[in-house]
Amino acid sequence: MTDTAILVEVRDAKLFALLSGLRGSRLAVPEPRSPIARAVAGSLAETPGDQRTATEWAALHFTSSTSLRRAFRAESGLSFTEWRTRLRLNHSLDLLAKGMLVGAVAARVGFTSANGYILAFRRHFGETPGAYIARRSSSGGPIHGQLQGS
Repeated sequence: MTDTAILVEVRDAKLFALLSGLRGSRLAVPEPRSPIARAVAGSLAETPGDQRTATEWAALHFTSSTSLRRAFRAESGLSFTEWRTRLRLNHSLDLLAKGMLVGAVAARVGFTSANGYILAFRRHFGETPGAYIARRSSSGGPIHGQLQGS
């Protein structure tokens, strides 16, 4: 992805967050319906930091990675990677609310670096985790927002 594409994506995420009033809200993470995809989703929900790839999950469930990836796309509307990223980011909100440091949160939810976590957080929420914490703390409200659609 080019630097320009990243800037456009970040700008669009910020604009969406501001216009929709969802800034700081949890991301939609639709649950897949098929048995294997649901089993993988359930395992990841319990342990979002699990580093297994779609190929490794597929082998564990005696299916192909293509079938698993297609199930996630068809049933959740998201690629396996995007689905897992959103799950991890949502889980990170709870850890930030508990006062964990950004680097520790990144590691706990499965990001390989704090920078990767910060970039993903900014892309999805329109601000860095530090800015998010500061804004939520200064507003006197809870650190994490309501679920979308609530």
